[in-house]
Parts: sequence; structure tokens; C-alpha cells
Amino acid sequence: MTRSRPLPDDTSSRKRAEKAGRRAEKLCQFWLRLKGYRILAIRHKSPAGEIDIIARRGNVLIAIEVKNRADHETALHAITPRQQNRIARALEAYAGKIGHAGDLRLDLMIVGKWGRIAHLGNAWQVS
Repeated sequence: MTRSRPLPDDTSSRKRAEKAGRRAEKLCQFWLRLKGYRILAIRHKSPAGEIDIIARRGNVLIAIEVKNRADHETALHAITPRQQNRIARALEAYAGKIGHAGDLRLDLMIVGKWGRIAHLGNAWQVS
């Protein structure tokens, strides 16, 4: 009688991806603080959508989407226009909630191999 290996479970790969994503977000939070950003919210959920990190630098309120991908190209294509709009709407709602009257910005941070971080400021526009 031969014993076969259990097939990889979809939930276990999802859990690994979730754990890696959380590690990437923590790394980005640390990097942002070192660069002088003030972290206001993490994994902010609103009816409009979810924002990985909300930060402030000067008078600019920034929504930061974190992608844990092996290469930049994959990370850039991982954010659809629909997702971009949801993040923008969620940031606008958050700004209204806290009474922010300054500028809004949408950034992308890519965590690649070996924890290498690329920060693309103003990656797309608030429509």
C-alpha cells in the first residue's frame, strides 16, 4: 500500500500569504516612521474599502497600499482601477471624518525579495 502526500490546502496557502502580507505591512510601517511619516491607522476598514496604512507627512494625508510581490511589475498589476477608486474613496471618507483639509495622496509600497522596499509616492491620482 502506498501512502500519498496530502495536497496543499488552499486555506494554508492563503494563511501563508496573509501572514507574509502582515509582515510586509509591519516592515513598511517601520520604514515610514524612519522617514518621518506619522502612522494614523492600520488596516482601516470603511464602507468604501480598506486601506493598508494611513499616514500623514506634513499637511498631506496618505493612503498606502502594500504589496508583497517578487517583482514590481506584478505588484503594479495587482492593483486594479476599481481597487484604486475604492482606496481613494476610503481615504476621502477618512479625511472627512477627521476634518483633514490638506492634500490627499495615494502611495504604493512594494516589498520584494529579501524585504527590499520600493515606495512609489503618488502612485495614482484621487479622482
